[in-house]
Amino acid sequence: MTPPFTMLLSGDLMVKDADRMAELLTAKVGVHGHPNWRQAFPGHPYVAHFLRTHKSLAVAPTRIEPQGHLDAPNQGDPMFPVYLHSLAEFQGPARPIKTHATVLITDDLEGMVQRLHERKLPFRVARLTPEMPFDRIWLGCRPEDPRYHPDIDGGLCIEIMAAGPLRLPAAAYEVPPPPPRDPRPADLVRVVARGFLVRDLADVLARLRENLDWEPAVIEEFPDEGLRRARMGFALGHSGTLDLIEPTKWATDEGRYLYNWGPGPYYIRLSAVDLDAKEKDLADRGTRFSRITLGSAGGELIRIDPDELDGALIEIVQHRG
Repeated sequence: MTPPFTMLLSGDLMVKDADRMAELLTAKVGVHGHPNWRQAFPGHPYVAHFLRTHKSLAVAPTRIEPQGHLDAPNQGDPMFPVYLHSLAEFQGPARPIKTHATVLITDDLEGMVQRLHERKLPFRVARLTPEMPFDRIWLGCRPEDPRYHPDIDGGLCIEIMAAGPLRLPAAAYEVPPPPPRDPRPADLVRVVARGFLVRDLADVLARLRENLDWEPAVIEEFPDEGLRRARMGFALGHSGTLDLIEPTKWATDEGRYLYNWGPGPYYIRLSAVDLDAKEKDLADRGTRFSRITLGSAGGELIRIDPDELDGALIEIVQHRG
């Protein structure tokens, strides 16, 4: 069955200062930034950076998105501040990793929204503005009640957009996807996955299945690591996946995070051409990290110390093509 969504737009980080987080990610991790990838519109009081692991969107379509919201009237979308405040309350005011939205891209926005309409599910459509002349759909809220409620998507805070406004190059849709050209060993390649902690995986999957016709690509058990993971895939095979993780033991990294901070966004996992070379690159940058063996999950990863990134959790694995 073809997944209903084309790709995951970004691993996002809702932060107080998006410019600062963008600087940290480029300096400490080695992702690519550019002034043209900074988004700030009059009448839409936010700043977002669409950082890239690889400069080509054909190679790496999913981006890293630090986003910060300003204390100013939102003329472009007057209801959004209420929604945003409810998101902060829902995720917990002290949670070190927050999302403004899990942004899913579809090639058939009209058909998807029609199904939401026919199922009488709560959603809101942002009005079109000169700066943002395309539809943005938020689940779990209505115009008359723009506060977020998790009933529809199980707490994933989903926003849906069409693929057209992204203007991906045609090569992004090639199968297999284009490999990086002339890569250096320490280069990053793609956003591999966005991790998301949940308390009840079966319940979340049931909501996604019933409301969005979205099935996991695979459900895996890792008893040694004490977790159960559903990998939500996309039609674009080299999009980052959305990994829904339920801890099955409390005394693990995932379990402790859940009981420290509650469910919600967790890691942003990147790939590198050569993990050993990337380790040396991070050391040269003065970035603190640890090298972790994944046990029954297989392989190794580099986990950057969250204190280096104001609490954000960035992990790097070996690129597999």
